[in-house]
Amino acid sequence: MESATIANAADSSTGVIQATQLQPISLAVLLEKYAHGGETSPEQVKDRVANGLAAVEHTPEEWAPRFREALDFTILGGRINASAGLPGVKATWVNCFVQPLSDSLCESVDGVPSIMEAARQAAQTMRLGGGVGYDFSVIRPKGSWINSTKSYASGPISYMHIFDSMCKTVISAGSRRGAQMGVMRCDHPDIFEFVSCKKVSDLSIPLDARPLRNFNLSVGVTDKLMQAVVADGRFDLVHDAMPSPTQIAAGVVQRDDGKWIYRTVRARDLYDAIMQATYARAEPGVLFLDRIHEDNNLRYCEAITATNPCGEEPLPPYGCCDLGHLALHCFVKRTVWEGEPEFDFDRLAQLTPVLARMLDNVLDLTPWPLPEQEAESKAKRRIGIGFTGLADALIMMGLKYSSAEGRAFAAKVQETIRDAAYAGSTELAMERGSFPLFDADLYLEGVRDDMEGTFASQLPEGIKQQIRAHGIRNSHLLALAPAGTGSLTFGNNCSSGCEPVFSFKEIRRIGKADGSIREEAVLNAAFLRYQELGGDIEKLPDYFESSQELPVAAHVEMLNVLTPMVDAAISKTVNIPADYPYEDFKSVYMDAWSGGLKGLTTYRPNAELGSVLAVDNGESNGIGKPNGHPVNDLDHSDPDRQVRLHALPETVMSSLQCCGYLGSCG
Repeated sequence: MESATIANAADSSTGVIQATQLQPISLAVLLEKYAHGGETSPEQVKDRVANGLAAVEHTPEEWAPRFREALDFTILGGRINASAGLPGVKATWVNCFVQPLSDSLCESVDGVPSIMEAARQAAQTMRLGGGVGYDFSVIRPKGSWINSTKSYASGPISYMHIFDSMCKTVISAGSRRGAQMGVMRCDHPDIFEFVSCKKVSDLSIPLDARPLRNFNLSVGVTDKLMQAVVADGRFDLVHDAMPSPTQIAAGVVQRDDGKWIYRTVRARDLYDAIMQATYARAEPGVLFLDRIHEDNNLRYCEAITATNPCGEEPLPPYGCCDLGHLALHCFVKRTVWEGEPEFDFDRLAQLTPVLARMLDNVLDLTPWPLPEQEAESKAKRRIGIGFTGLADALIMMGLKYSSAEGRAFAAKVQETIRDAAYAGSTELAMERGSFPLFDADLYLEGVRDDMEGTFASQLPEGIKQQIRAHGIRNSHLLALAPAGTGSLTFGNNCSSGCEPVFSFKEIRRIGKADGSIREEAVLNAAFLRYQELGGDIEKLPDYFESSQELPVAAHVEMLNVLTPMVDAAISKTVNIPADYPYEDFKSVYMDAWSGGLKGLTTYRPNAELGSVLAVDNGESNGIGKPNGHPVNDLDHSDPDRQVRLHALPETVMSSLQCCGYLGSCG
């Protein structure tokens, strides 16, 4: 087997990146997930992927080596690594989608597929490897009137069980179950039922047997609700669908805009119901729909009501996420343990457009599960450039994740990526043309709406002038996804996405072919580098912060500095202590809304969900505690569920299936 290495640090005089050996688990999972046809090293996987992505270029011999160089500093979405350069592979290279559905069981409505057709399309998407998000708000509320059959509607929750069963049954791309996101608007008459639909009274029921196990859930929250919460006002639950005679007799009335007011509630009661559910079960998450709409570069030609299963890509019907990540710890030229720390911002700016080009090529190379997905993608050419290893880079630079200096560094990184991505996409448009639905005035100004400008309108003036003069290849370019599997494998167990380090040392149980189990330690990448350079691992510097130690505010503050420079969204979980007061917990979401975030997910350990990880002596992290490290299982019975984390909450498990340790989006 060839030596497996990862770019990590640089010689102070030459700037040449040195290499650190991949840890055994990182290498094992990488080869099992991504290696094909006799490949025995990450280098061979990267060679194949670079050549595969260059195949669509006019001069592949020029671009293949440039792509290969970039792959030492970037981590592509798992489907790309698993499929690029392999002839005859039918699995999609794109991970996650949003699928539309109409308020009809079997017949399409205005070209939008019926519920059963939407389930069929979702099954096809999952079969070829994609996760799917849906907005169930369109489905008429429970008890409303179905005139064609003179009967009462069973409501959207009942139909969600059809999708749940389908997802449980369909094997995705040959080995994994699918992942789904279910969204409901906060003003849907069945919102209270939606919020509590995963609640169980008997906590002894296994997770796999609980309702809607194959869904992540999010509430689409509007400014109108949040403003009513602040004012302690009333809030209407409404729908287009006609109520039943019984409901009309009970007082359901029609508004001037044609919608029926099924119920009017105290806004704070609804907000409390959402907060109590997520406090207890880490679900539902919250999507701030007005923020998503206002920031959307394409609000002139699309409406977004749902996201992919992990939430970093608000997408229109048939939209997809095509993701790649800059491995930030690989851009640290000199760590704080080797002298004056140095981060290679120039290389970051140079490689970001190369990553954009690779992801743009994916859209022309991937097999599409549905023709509608291909048409949507090629009309707008959305891609999602993000990063991973932020916390590792901060540690290697001697910066605390929770500090103002750490946030300033993160903001500079994201600003560099934003500007390089948009400038690079403009240059790509000069070569290949703009995305077909591009309109310079509407894209840059959003003049059709009486609101603030689009995300693109806030770009530096020089980049906006380039876009106006030459167009832009990709409508959206930025998304911060979890990148869990990629971070474990190609990233040598670096921190995931923009998350803090979860633990610096874990014990993983590895299932062997003969059925036996062996235990093996896996270190965080920055911790490993520190140890290699002779650092005292029993007394770590204070900038070695884990997620368990961070104050809640530090999570939100990091989101606050990154969000204004991300055109799609950010997938991040805010860790909440088990004893965190409920009233303070509610304020976290209120602060997120007032701070302009597009959504928020939290996780608080509790009796209903259990703890985050089983730890061999009850300690919450592995800092300087050789006998107190989180314990994970590596399960080889399912090649895409190789890391089994004990007692994770449903929402986190579902997220990991798609984009974290267990899945493929990263």
